[in-house]
Amino acid sequence: MTQLEFDQKHLWHPYTNVTQPGPTFLVKEAEGLYLTLDDGTRLIDAMSSWWCMMHGHRNPSITQAIHDQLDRLPHVMFGGLTHDPAIDLGRKLLEIAPSDLTRIFYCDSGSVSVEVAMKMAVQYQHAMGFEGRSQFATVRSGYHGDTWKAMSVCDPDTGMHHLFQGALSVQHFVSRPPVTIDQEWTDDPARNGLGGLRSVLEASADKIAGFILEPVVQGTGGMYFYHPEYLNQARALCDELGILLIFDEIATGFGRTGELFATDFCTVQPDIICLGKGLTGGHISFACTMTNDRVATGVGGGNPGIFMHGPTYMANPLACAAAKASLDLLTGQDWRGTVARIADQMRAELAPARDLPNVRDVRVLGAIGVIEMNHRVSADQAHALAPEMGVFLRPFGRNIYCMPPFITGPDALSQITAGMLRLAQEL
Repeated sequence: MTQLEFDQKHLWHPYTNVTQPGPTFLVKEAEGLYLTLDDGTRLIDAMSSWWCMMHGHRNPSITQAIHDQLDRLPHVMFGGLTHDPAIDLGRKLLEIAPSDLTRIFYCDSGSVSVEVAMKMAVQYQHAMGFEGRSQFATVRSGYHGDTWKAMSVCDPDTGMHHLFQGALSVQHFVSRPPVTIDQEWTDDPARNGLGGLRSVLEASADKIAGFILEPVVQGTGGMYFYHPEYLNQARALCDELGILLIFDEIATGFGRTGELFATDFCTVQPDIICLGKGLTGGHISFACTMTNDRVATGVGGGNPGIFMHGPTYMANPLACAAAKASLDLLTGQDWRGTVARIADQMRAELAPARDLPNVRDVRVLGAIGVIEMNHRVSADQAHALAPEMGVFLRPFGRNIYCMPPFITGPDALSQITAGMLRLAQEL
């Protein structure tokens, strides 16, 4: 049995039917922009391996940091113990994160960071004497991960987890923010989405612990870019009603949108933020949940006083070392100029897609490029074309999109956009 035959018979890949797994490529090596397959074919990883590999594969600074840490301390429990990589990373995060967020809880993955944020919000509300506040509000078309509580705040109708609705906690959903980032803001609550948000939050304020959403960019929910003023005004509404504001920046953090954090588009900050994906430059699974002193000390002042969460691999030294190296790489360069260059080139090279008959929209924000079709696009068909194009793209829903690594040069980016245009014409 070959490697791929074994894979198809025994290994279950994400979002696949085991009886019809579709085209799967055996990657033997990865470096920089490129994935090298078992037959020698090289593909540009236009997805940054699900949006995390912002410095490219096998970045020497990050891999060296992991190697060096491996020789000293691969792992130690974080209960009652600490280590330099965790502390050094914490210092770096406080340098770059929104200034109010001064408490850091390290997590295993992005989904876990959402679970932590939601538990943190509930425990805070209980500590403040609001035992009935254990539910959440969110916007439709959102996505926050595949773990159990995170699934409950993903879109209940069109999201990937809708079939679990009968088993999940019932949450409070409002329409997604209707004003896009390139439209002029309107103060009319009936048109900017805030009227509906106020109605839901006021009606159930005694039940809602937090309002969670992806700031500015809805990722898996459709690569939708909305106006940051919605967040500014949602902050005031949450404060008025005693509801915590949670930003899920797992996909948007670390420069991807053209700002260091999507929060930076706003004039306000959340109570809790979830970070992941690009945190380690994609080299090892890791995430964190950050909050402000008010929430942290509030949890500490309640019963039982301790925050009830503690992953086995919390603050893994290898991951902390990788994350510190990744963030040093990011902040040590003109990342803003790099992302702006990528955005400008994508706008120019994706513009012809607007004239194609089945294209609904073309949009770019930072290093995110999207061609939205009028129909669903087959990821399997796109994968089958990858070796011919020399580009690995994985569409979802109606969206043909890319999130290229920040190291992508003009020629490679042109190859990516050409591949997107081809998929828009042929699929």
